[in-house]
Amino acid sequence: MTGKIVNSMKALAPEVAAAGSELHHLILGPGADLEAEWVAAGLELPDLVGMREYRLARLRRQLDQMGYDGAILWDPMNIRYATDTTNMQVWAGHFPSRYCWVGADGSLILWDFFECEFLSGHNPNVSEVRSADAPTYFLAGPRYEEASRRWANEMLDVIRQHAGERPRIAVDNLNWPEADKLRAGGVTLGSGQELMELARSIKGPDEIKAMRCSVHACETTMAEMRAELRPGMSERELWAMLHAGNIRRGGEWIETQILSSGPRTNPWMQEVSSRIIEDGDLVAYDTDLVGAYGMMCDISRTWLAGDGKPSAQQQNTYDLARHQIEHNLELLTPGRTFHELTHQSWMPPVEDYRHYCVNYHGVGQCDEFPEITFPHMWGKIGWDGVLEPGMVLTVEAYVGPRAGGEGVKLEEQVLVTKRGPDRLSNAVIDLV
Repeated sequence: MTGKIVNSMKALAPEVAAAGSELHHLILGPGADLEAEWVAAGLELPDLVGMREYRLARLRRQLDQMGYDGAILWDPMNIRYATDTTNMQVWAGHFPSRYCWVGADGSLILWDFFECEFLSGHNPNVSEVRSADAPTYFLAGPRYEEASRRWANEMLDVIRQHAGERPRIAVDNLNWPEADKLRAGGVTLGSGQELMELARSIKGPDEIKAMRCSVHACETTMAEMRAELRPGMSERELWAMLHAGNIRRGGEWIETQILSSGPRTNPWMQEVSSRIIEDGDLVAYDTDLVGAYGMMCDISRTWLAGDGKPSAQQQNTYDLARHQIEHNLELLTPGRTFHELTHQSWMPPVEDYRHYCVNYHGVGQCDEFPEITFPHMWGKIGWDGVLEPGMVLTVEAYVGPRAGGEGVKLEEQVLVTKRGPDRLSNAVIDLV
């Protein structure tokens, strides 16, 4: 099926047309009860049409600034940004099966999965929708080369129509046979991931409103988790509450499975297990979730299980992590360079304490540009840039004593504004 969405929806069978309009999940939205909860909390609901327009305009502006005639996008997050469409997001991340073209000339074509064309019916910015013919071995098997030729020939036709005879095109993910075929057809390829990370780095007003709602939904679930945390429950029992609360409150998925207790909190990055939480354990986790409106909420907390008081070592480790968060958060001011941010930040001595893999990182639809390292790692992996209003970053702290004992993980989500850092996360950060 190929054609203009606005017109084609009317010609479809009634149930298919409804699936792309009044029964579409993005049109149905989070639901009246959840929206009322956000309004009661003093939050403004995002204008999703305005958010779509902002993202597409920012993407096209980035195309122009980088000298591209268009972009071919495979990453589900990039497709969501350009088209505001979703389809099996996690599955499509490892089985590339849908893709889109964004032209500097105003064209926006989406190739969607088998008989899923209706999933873009809510967005008139998508000028055309086609059925995907993805050249992956999973889908094409030994006929992969045949599928590869078909894909390249169709894409070259689109490029010639919308970008001329000597085009420069950004591509985020592409297998080498398709890349070779596009180059043989006269296309100069560039980095679509660079294009998209830079476009996505500055959030618009409605993206921030959406993110505040996502954070509120996440933190409501976190409060439920804290109320239910008790010795004798398993780590998985506690972790399951985050999944359930995220879905119930309009969320989409959780990127990781990072929750640990007691001796499993040091070193960090252990995935949730069947371990039974004991009285006096520290329990640490990272939400890492894609929440309401497809906006990420990336917050970490560490709690004490039971009704007792933390030990002196537990309290000292927590105090170090808390100081790292509070000091480094205040540095998120516009105009500060990444080099300054790195070298003016504070962390406990690396010879005595394990630390997290990054100091700060961007966040939007998921973990995003930029990633800010530590002073002792600058020479190996550091690179410079400048903080701008509209960026959202998380401030990271993990402190794990190398001499042994439990570790503490904390993380806050922060908006960079002209006035300085605006703390988006509000969940109680104390151990008890």
